[in-house]
Amino acid sequence: MSNIFNIFKKKEPESSSKENWEDLKPIMVPHKRLAWFPNTIEKGSTPTSSKFSGIPVLSKDEKWPCCSNCNEPMQLFLQLNSQDLPESEKTVFGKGILQVFYCTNREKECEVSCDAFFPFSQSTLVRVVDYNDDIIASPTKSPVTDAFSERQIIGWESMEDYPNGEEIEAIGVTLTDKQSDLLCDLEYPLSKDKLLGWPCWVQGVEYPGCPECGKPMKLIFQIDSEDNLPYMFGDVGCSHITQCESHKDRLAIAWACS
Repeated sequence: MSNIFNIFKKKEPESSSKENWEDLKPIMVPHKRLAWFPNTIEKGSTPTSSKFSGIPVLSKDEKWPCCSNCNEPMQLFLQLNSQDLPESEKTVFGKGILQVFYCTNREKECEVSCDAFFPFSQSTLVRVVDYNDDIIASPTKSPVTDAFSERQIIGWESMEDYPNGEEIEAIGVTLTDKQSDLLCDLEYPLSKDKLLGWPCWVQGVEYPGCPECGKPMKLIFQIDSEDNLPYMFGDVGCSHITQCESHKDRLAIAWACS
């Protein structure tokens, strides 16, 4: 098991940055969020376990979700069981199991054909299911071509997270150029795969609007390139799973790259 904090040791700020952070911190603390980083191991698990890739939980009468473009089974990118989340976050997306499916069919170029970098693409599926134990009948083997190895989520570790300069100014806080540069130097928001926190935007702030009410959707999970999944979004991009707080059945995955 890897310790997630070892990943960030190289990001320790220099003494001058630490001193400047002490001046900026009172401005930023009201907007602090906890980001939860998964501890994972490469191991098969039960259908209802939280995981990256592997076998999703399905019902007896359900087929493995397929891409609307190529009609092939999609990769399971992420499955989160609400019972496995940190105690304070167990209702973050509601009760049940969040699933993110994504088509990685290179031959049909579904990612490009379906604009999978935009939310609500036909080559992706994000949903929350809540099956009773007596209707679960998941397959024993993945039908996905070149399926990724499963990484089971076995725990969580939290870190403080802060918005970037653009997002903090959208909230109504004005920073100097020096303060904005300091946020960049300290690498906030935090990268890597994480539950909650602030989105690590590669380009501008891009919260999807809910198709029902038009309100910006809330970050649930960030999947970064080649962290727990052997997959790169474009050119070292970063993806975000979002949900409408009023319409819980409206979920999406979208990404951007440099």
